[in-house]
Amino acid sequence: MMRWLPENVSSFGGDIDAILSLIYSATLAWFFLTLGAILLFLFLYRRREGRGATYIRGDKLSEAVWILIPAVIVLVLDLWIDFRGADAWAKVKGRVPSSDLRVEVTGKQFNWEIRYPGPDGKLGTADDLQLDNELHVPVNQVVRVTLKSKDVIHSFFLPNLRLKQDILPGREVEAWFQATKPGRYEMPCSELCGFGHSGMKGWLHVHPADEYQQWVRERWPSSRQGEGSKGS
Repeated sequence: MMRWLPENVSSFGGDIDAILSLIYSATLAWFFLTLGAILLFLFLYRRREGRGATYIRGDKLSEAVWILIPAVIVLVLDLWIDFRGADAWAKVKGRVPSSDLRVEVTGKQFNWEIRYPGPDGKLGTADDLQLDNELHVPVNQVVRVTLKSKDVIHSFFLPNLRLKQDILPGREVEAWFQATKPGRYEMPCSELCGFGHSGMKGWLHVHPADEYQQWVRERWPSSRQGEGSKGS
């Protein structure tokens, strides 16, 4: 089932996929166990000549066990998933690594506004660069993203990087990712945000290091290479 997912190109994608694999496996096993029990009971307690139906009150411990044992199993599976997922959650949401590469992504009906700081490394100054629906980053470098919304709730989604973050109007949300493979990856909104929601899609461009440096020089011709890499 994991083959159905988009290719993972994220440094933390393996942790996310491991949790999904655990959930899929537990759910699939429980599904076949439940279905098998139903089919078995249908066969064992099918209607037969000379045997009447039995009324079960469910007030005996031996009868209550049929409910208690499955409930305990489900609880244990849930706690197991929570325990396994705690480290992945802390890695993605709790321990945000530092990075000189920061961008601002603002969702609005119905596109992404991507803003890069210029050579001064600061957002909100004259050398900022703004593009619509295009996010350019170098491969194997941590990227910190400040997420905003101009109107309604949007959801920033990078399927190949296993990153999904809701964005609320009036709030700034910090996120990060590290792409491990150059390429062009879809960047849709995954929260129903209005009539044009289905068309709200951008692209993440992951460049090799030298190609990204060239992209920086083209946007800020007057900046030195080192400054452009730091500020973009």
